[in-house]
Amino acid sequence: MISQLISLYTFVIFVRIILSWFPNSSGGALSQVNRVLFQITEPVLGPARRVIPSIGPLDISPIVVVFALGFVQRMLVSAGL
Repeated sequence: MISQLISLYTFVIFVRIILSWFPNSSGGALSQVNRVLFQITEPVLGPARRVIPSIGPLDISPIVVVFALGFVQRMLVSAGL
């Protein structure tokens, strides 16, 4: 179950990354989706962003978090959890 939650959270991070490529409309449904995704992912991405420096305008913290989640997920699966 924990592994599935990690997979779902990773998917949510990917959706946030993809939606960040598009201009944010100020009042549409996409704006509401962005707001919800931000609320779900920022508790993890915010602290990671403070630790991991940006490469110019590129924020690599989501990539690092996805790799870290994958590592944790593999460890849990190998432990039988």
